[in-house]
Amino acid sequence: MTDYLAHHAHTFLVAVFRLCLWLAILAIIFVPLERLFALHPRRIFRAGIGVDLGYFFLSGLLPALLMSVPLAIAAWSVRRFIPHGLHEMVAEAPFWSRALAALVVGDIGYYWGHRCLHAVPMLWRFHSVHHSAAQIDFMVNTRAHPIDMVFGRLCGVIPLYILGLAGPVGAVGSALPVMVVLTGVVWGFFIHANLSWRFGALGWVVSTPAFHHWHHALTPADRNFASMLPFIDRIFGSYHAPKGEWPSGYGISDKMPASMSEQLLYPFIAPAAGR
Repeated sequence: MTDYLAHHAHTFLVAVFRLCLWLAILAIIFVPLERLFALHPRRIFRAGIGVDLGYFFLSGLLPALLMSVPLAIAAWSVRRFIPHGLHEMVAEAPFWSRALAALVVGDIGYYWGHRCLHAVPMLWRFHSVHHSAAQIDFMVNTRAHPIDMVFGRLCGVIPLYILGLAGPVGAVGSALPVMVVLTGVVWGFFIHANLSWRFGALGWVVSTPAFHHWHHALTPADRNFASMLPFIDRIFGSYHAPKGEWPSGYGISDKMPASMSEQLLYPFIAPAAGR
């Protein structure tokens, strides 16, 4: 029993150390950028930064555990109901084409999951925690209720299993969903950053802070749902990024508790949530 507890304590400490290292890398990259190219000049240690740091560690430790069972069920269902020949055919495609397809399919899945988080009142209760930030910077990317984060990631990953872009077929089958999730997480820090960057014509191809800040606008925010690929919003009519303009304010109309513990309980005890 002692060895069992020691093993898990060691695993936990290693995971925390990796998160601390990752946080240091993010700070080294984004803090200077947000000082040099700030859209809204402000202090580094703004109000709510402690809560976002708490979410950073929670989001790094908990979602993988919560996703394990749903992903196992998805993998079992795919093996049972999807023709194996389809997955073998996909596995024979070049890696670069599978990786590109995985990014597009994953972002389309995330788009619709994200749109549901805004459209379904019960899901919005969880997602509103993320939107409660009245100031936007790279650390706001971590402010997400675990249920919200897991739902969004599952919506992006499960289509990969269905189409054979993830799974046991081929040595890289299990690597593609990890690549999609990690790419989305890294890009998420960038598009939330307090940066006045647009990328010109390239902003039509990949999402930028100018694109995603409009998603966090105080009213309305039901647009720009894609994580990385703005053309998905163009296809489904939810694109909004007026040239030379930025939101006048961020956040939600409802009052969100200030502490992390109360925010985690908020979706379960709050009255009907509004935008």
